[in-house]
Amino acid sequence: MNLLRYVVVGFIFGIILTKAEAVSWYRIYEMFQFQSFHMYGIIMVAIITGLVGIQFIKRKQIKDIDGNPIYIQDKEKGNARYWIGGILFGLGWAMVGACPGPIFILLGAGFLSVGLILIGAVLGTFLYGVLKDKLPH
Repeated sequence: MNLLRYVVVGFIFGIILTKAEAVSWYRIYEMFQFQSFHMYGIIMVAIITGLVGIQFIKRKQIKDIDGNPIYIQDKEKGNARYWIGGILFGLGWAMVGACPGPIFILLGAGFLSVGLILIGAVLGTFLYGVLKDKLPH
């Protein structure tokens, strides 16, 4: 029964992203062609929401569902890994027209060809897990 609330939040999140056209390949294409502010606006709202949420958690010392304090680890110093990771993520996003969240939303909306993208994402994650000790961090 506890998992039901997460499923409901996931459905609501999917509906909101669909209605906001954040899962539209055409909107993503416009963004990467710098033809529209739409997606950049959505991304900025997400960043601001994340900043406010993290600060709220830190300042109010919010606890998790089990009553344990939430500890948010500081990011490690270093630029290269963030640039390389961001470029790879952006290239994948531009090539397939979907980042990880919308993959599931598009599958749920009946676009079954997105299943190939999901398989590629899972394989890429697996490959990273295999190679992560050999990569610069």
